Amino acid sequence: MAETQGVWSVPEHRRRGRGAVANVAARFEPYAVERVDDGWDTGAEVDQPMLRTEVAEERPRTIITRNASPDLGFDRSVNAYRGCEHGCIYCFARPSHAYLGLSPGLDFETRLTAKPEAPQRLAAELRKRGYTPAALAMGTNTDPYQPIEKRYRITRGLLEVLAAHRHPVGIVTKGSLIERDLDILGEMASEGLARVGVSLTTLDPIVSRAMEPRVPAPKRRLQMIERLAKAGVPVRVMVSPVVPGLTDHELEAVMEAAQQAGAGSAGYILLRLPREVAPMFEAWLGEHFPGRAVRVMSKMRQMRGGADYDGTWGKRMVGQGAHAELLARRFQITAKRLGLATKMPRLRCDLFRVPPEQGDQLDLFG
Repeated sequence: MAETQGVWSVPEHRRRGRGAVANVAARFEPYAVERVDDGWDTGAEVDQPMLRTEVAEERPRTIITRNASPDLGFDRSVNAYRGCEHGCIYCFARPSHAYLGLSPGLDFETRLTAKPEAPQRLAAELRKRGYTPAALAMGTNTDPYQPIEKRYRITRGLLEVLAAHRHPVGIVTKGSLIERDLDILGEMASEGLARVGVSLTTLDPIVSRAMEPRVPAPKRRLQMIERLAKAGVPVRVMVSPVVPGLTDHELEAVMEAAQQAGAGSAGYILLRLPREVAPMFEAWLGEHFPGRAVRVMSKMRQMRGGADYDGTWGKRMVGQGAHAELLARRFQITAKRLGLATKMPRLRCDLFRVPPEQGDQLDLFG
């Protein structure tokens, strides 16, 4: 092994079904490692097993995360997991894995952290004196319905707590496992307490499989929209991210398909490449779409002021320049034509209540 700055290459047979092509060096680590050929053909690389998903457990002292970002429509969120097995190569949350001493590359999608006690922590925080309810966001960092949720059921536990407290929630997901929780979401939605955003990046299953390797296929996500809508849950299609030179030509088609499936609103977000995501995404393009790589990155930089990414509030979601303005105009025209320009129903906060626990004194006059 050699200590170098850069990436730790992982053979293709070990990362089959994963998004990243390597483990990039995390920004807080003093050293990075990369495998090099020392001339001794031992066959060790061939004998190494395929990467498997590993899950550690965390017991956080708090679970509600606050933010004051002016371009976000919420001020609080809950994340049941760190890392995401979906493996979307473009995920803007990948750099958060560096805080764990892990790579935003393959580690982000194979070395996960679950928070089994999150529902209990949420209940405790909602019971605090002086807590003021407002829409709680789920799915803002990692997907609450990624595959390991089937085993851990943390997201369902969180929804059960929110339903008991009649607390509003907004969810963003790509995971079809959300259909398991239609019993809770449908009831909450009937009281104006729940809404869902479904991310749909492309209608091309080949592009989707390469870019989002463990996410349900586009056709399956359209079924999710249909089933959520039939259950009475307000659904917004999120054309996110829009990748210039790769998926931007599908903007109108994606919105039309989602509208036909039952989506009542739409939004879009331009591809974001913060920190370690930029070199990872460029390496991914070189492996999967080498003929488009230069064009995609060129258009991306034109929409980011010449850089790989501009995180300035007001620009980070939509970009800038002529190409960004054209994309925004196309979205506006299509959303208006399809009736998707309407805002999602406002979630109710006036129904919030703290359910009694064993030992609480009952209100004799309630």
